[in-house]
Amino acid sequence: MPLEMNREVFVTAAITGSGSTQDRSPHVPRSPEQIANSAIDAAKAGAAVVHCHVRDPETGVPSRKLDLYREVTDRIRAAEVDVVLNLTAGMGGDIVFGGVEKPFPTVDGTDLVGATERVAHVAECLPEICTLDCGTMNFAEADYVMTNTPGALVAMGRMMTELGVKPEIEAFDTGHLWYAKQLVKDGVLDSPALVQLCMGVPWGAPDDLNTFMAMVNNVPDDWMFSAFGLGRHQMPYVAASVLAGGNVRVGLEDNLMLDRGVFATNAQLVERAVNVVENLGAKVIGPEEVRAKLGLTKRAPQG
Repeated sequence: MPLEMNREVFVTAAITGSGSTQDRSPHVPRSPEQIANSAIDAAKAGAAVVHCHVRDPETGVPSRKLDLYREVTDRIRAAEVDVVLNLTAGMGGDIVFGGVEKPFPTVDGTDLVGATERVAHVAECLPEICTLDCGTMNFAEADYVMTNTPGALVAMGRMMTELGVKPEIEAFDTGHLWYAKQLVKDGVLDSPALVQLCMGVPWGAPDDLNTFMAMVNNVPDDWMFSAFGLGRHQMPYVAASVLAGGNVRVGLEDNLMLDRGVFATNAQLVERAVNVVENLGAKVIGPEEVRAKLGLTKRAPQG
């Protein structure tokens, strides 16, 4: 297997995510202002792309409110630093069953809505990129399932393509890549596609290097990919992805720590990732170069 390292790497900063990290680190942003400011700081540190969720400003729990997304995107667009906007479209597919003996009715935490509602904030804010989780899977919680049926993915993928927003395919296992290729074959998604390889998320693809290379080898040659690992594996995966020919993602969505006992900020994680990439002999590219590579158009929403 030849070493085909990526020499022009873009860094994505995943700013806050939807996990239950809001009370585990003082640096996880909650309000739209905090999320936007953290994204802007990450961009100044070298991130070409910022991947954003929104949270309830009071409780920190994940949210799908359009006004929160609009405030985050407006604040980032108004900043003096340029960055590619990547909004999640993963919310709205959550089922928490009532238990193994009586799964119905579902319980608190269930948030299951239609395809149009799941993409409403993308239509409202018109980011350059939004995520498309390409499969249904169990997560670490006992009775929680992330649902993304083929029908929903076709509907959401068509909406994203028609909006002119580039889907970033979130692949948590090889089957997700298999279906992503079918979406391209069926004309739902444009080719070449963009893929995020999500490693070590229970219970998707484990984060060992054999599995990682199996994922990489299932990405079509003309597609572009990025990858991340969780927790203490975040920085090793920066190196692994570059060496495998990909780009990198870091940020507080995936890892809270800079060093043992030291909480990180998004900007600090980006700075460390930039150092890793450059020390490997690669160049970290900026947002304009990313737009050129991916065929993105920077737009502002109407009104």
